Amino acid sequence: MEKIENSRKVKLKVEDLTIIFGKHKEKALELLNKGVSKKEILEKTGCTVGINKASFEIYEGEFFVIMGLSGSGKSTLLRCLNRLNEPTSGKVYINNDNITEKNNKELLQVRRTEMSMVFQKFGLLPHHTVLSNAAFGLEIRGEDKVSREEKAQKTLDIVGLSGFEHQFPSQLSGGMQQRVGLARALANDPEVLLMDEAFSALDPLIKSEMQDQMLELQDTLQKTIVFITHDLDEAIKIGDRIAIMKDGVIEQIGTAEDILTNPASDYVKAFVEKVDRKTIITAKSLMFDKPFVVRFRKDGPEGALRKMRASALENLPVVDLHHKFMGFVTLNDIVQIAKKKATTVESIINSNVPSVYPDATVEEMLPLISESKSSIAVVDQNNKFLGLVTQLSLIIEATKFNEEEIIELKEIANNQ
Repeated sequence: MEKIENSRKVKLKVEDLTIIFGKHKEKALELLNKGVSKKEILEKTGCTVGINKASFEIYEGEFFVIMGLSGSGKSTLLRCLNRLNEPTSGKVYINNDNITEKNNKELLQVRRTEMSMVFQKFGLLPHHTVLSNAAFGLEIRGEDKVSREEKAQKTLDIVGLSGFEHQFPSQLSGGMQQRVGLARALANDPEVLLMDEAFSALDPLIKSEMQDQMLELQDTLQKTIVFITHDLDEAIKIGDRIAIMKDGVIEQIGTAEDILTNPASDYVKAFVEKVDRKTIITAKSLMFDKPFVVRFRKDGPEGALRKMRASALENLPVVDLHHKFMGFVTLNDIVQIAKKKATTVESIINSNVPSVYPDATVEEMLPLISESKSSIAVVDQNNKFLGLVTQLSLIIEATKFNEEEIIELKEIANNQ
């Protein structure tokens, strides 16, 4: 994973970003650098530490989610990225360009051309039509009416508001108003889209629909998106990576699966303990990536038996000379053909067995182990064998599920 990420272009980079609110920022910063706690700094200086030495990178085309409870600093951090909040110290780069050093005119240009923001409360102009609202950023940028309305219309079409161009915000539902705000942000064709709890004011059903549409749009547009939420389920659904914050500190950054399987602190562990793990944990996390395999045309029955004894498994995957998955062989079948002095396992390979890609979830794999007595092979797009998910590993993972799910898996295991 690290190699893949390092090969991607860094779009946003944050270095030791700190923001302090209050009159005595220099004194507060000095105390913070000495390791004094946020609470003590407030008591001694009257200043509040909003962000405490945040450092991270966001990759081009990444859907990066920053989440935490109210007061964690997530929105404050987002607003530092375009300097709506001025950092007390630290640096913010976009495309390796340090925007914390820019003057007001240069910063305005960045906001108009490289970054757009979608706010929680939509921020629509009530006396402007939907089309006029969507074109507003382009108007501020100085584009002529024909050009800006043409671009605005395209983004309205993208977000599913074709036909509502001449309506006013008050005539639209909350979800539709949020789509107007999104269209306005997209009309500027920004490289980076900042979204501050953009869906939190919506009803649950509309919120889910907006999340789905946002993911569909991202598949097409491939923008770099920084999304703020306090909803863990939302973060897991839409985020490529998630940053979890507490008291202005970033506790952990990683994929949902990284965070669930390796929480960096007790806070993160408590934060994610009620998440439905079976929809997130994947074959990649559970598989043995160097299991014993039977090599077709190389391993005969005796070789297969030796590997079964060593692995303590009663069925083993078979691969060809190019390491492509062919199926499984079982202990009973091998014993039978060994008695017949067979020299190859070809006749007993069961190819009608499950295999999955590395991103298959536990939820997707559970029905497979209930239908088959074999483990589950993990393969790539070319059917190359990558690893093995055993029934035991799924049951061990099941101990982290709820009671009904544990009973279900035990019944499956007992029936094998």
